[in-house]
Amino acid sequence: MRTSGILMHISSLPSPGGIGSLGKEAFEFADFLQAAGMGIWQVLPVGPTGYGDSPYQSSSVFAGNPLLISCRKLREDGLLSYDDEEEFTPLFDDRVDFESVKQNKNLLLRKCYAQSAVRLTGLVDSFQAENPWVSDFALFTAVKEHFGHVMWTQWPDRDIRMRKPEALEKYRALLKDEIAFHIFCQYLFRRQWLDLRDYCRERGIKLFGDMPIYVAEDSVDTWTHPEIFQLDKNRVPKRVAGVPPDIFSADGQLWGNPLYRWNYLRFRKFEWWVARMKGMAKLYDIIRIDHFIGFANYYSIPHGAKNARHGKWVKAPGKALFRRLNAKVPDIRIIAEDLGDASPRVKKLLKWCGFPGMKVLTFGFDGDKSNPHYPGNYTENYVAYTGTHDNDTTLGWAEKADPEVLKFAMKELGFSKVEEAPEAFIQALFRLPCDTVIVPMQDILGLDGSARMNYPSTIGGNWLWRMKPGQLTGDLSMKYYLLNKQTNRR
Repeated sequence: MRTSGILMHISSLPSPGGIGSLGKEAFEFADFLQAAGMGIWQVLPVGPTGYGDSPYQSSSVFAGNPLLISCRKLREDGLLSYDDEEEFTPLFDDRVDFESVKQNKNLLLRKCYAQSAVRLTGLVDSFQAENPWVSDFALFTAVKEHFGHVMWTQWPDRDIRMRKPEALEKYRALLKDEIAFHIFCQYLFRRQWLDLRDYCRERGIKLFGDMPIYVAEDSVDTWTHPEIFQLDKNRVPKRVAGVPPDIFSADGQLWGNPLYRWNYLRFRKFEWWVARMKGMAKLYDIIRIDHFIGFANYYSIPHGAKNARHGKWVKAPGKALFRRLNAKVPDIRIIAEDLGDASPRVKKLLKWCGFPGMKVLTFGFDGDKSNPHYPGNYTENYVAYTGTHDNDTTLGWAEKADPEVLKFAMKELGFSKVEEAPEAFIQALFRLPCDTVIVPMQDILGLDGSARMNYPSTIGGNWLWRMKPGQLTGDLSMKYYLLNKQTNRR
């Protein structure tokens, strides 16, 4: 079935409290999608954000981000009593002030814990029993706070770093109340997320999640499962992830994530990956696996390197992993983020899996019609975008594009002014043969580069954009309802 959707992260919703949340505005966005005749809501990873507030550097592959919990919804549900003025009000409503949001959300969630923890004991206990990962996550988070939020490999107590049984018991007792608070917050997140998921399903909207292939070094996952990563005896990575130099970066990209011990994972029948995918299936209807290339071959860089120039390509498990996932998690729909250096091995794996790959329309106008992103080269089994969270908005792209590139795009898509680029790209996208098309909300609104979500390989100034209140209108939903009808999409 031909379908369409919008890429809009939860944090970008115009919710009160300085950050988008799982409250009324999320439900209103689902209503907007339904009214616009769209069937997909794509979000970025929803785990606790880590270094640089990046959703791609999370402290857990299973946990939810407490910053996305709606305090207003907690109040509506009778779980939290507070006055509106206690909630953070930002100076600018189109940007997230992460530090202020963190401080304020922490205060209100602790207030909720004090007011409702006893009343919710049974529900929280059931949640904990059904989600065994949450106990380690809460302990990890509490110990990190205890040691001033330093990376776990730098905790001054080596015994807890190495998860000695007596140290685990010691800190579980010492930090009992903090651990209980973090479990409580995870229960609240999951409660609100599942409410939104069910609401979307009732309206025919599929939630489309994003799963990074790698985990953060400073995560509960590396702490609890060091055996599945390429770590030394002190639990420090031996080699790390990234991508090699290319025309966009002379030094390549040094991500720094620990690499997997794929042979060990294969020996254990990929049980960690099966658990991870089952966790994703509880949250999402569709999952985009970021950097799918790494399942065919991964780029391995020595730990401590200053850039990615001296890495090497190493074969990854390929079909063996996906045979196992298909057997154990058969119903989940996967989209492969195959952008980048797609070698013959990558293409062969993608073809064997049958997963849709990705196309990005703003990549397609370098003047070479053999470019895989040129609109004449799209086929049904792709998810096509005007742009992604890692690219400029379409208007920002047009304003900065090389004149010859822009001229070629204007000729191919039939527009004559820079400000017409977002509309022209969206109209072209919907008419492509691809079964699924996704438009970032910034392009729906025609915003310039100031609304860009992320500049890859940079720290600071990313993940900030928020939609302003009142920008979802009936006229806008009707416009896309008609476009979906015209292009036979849902």
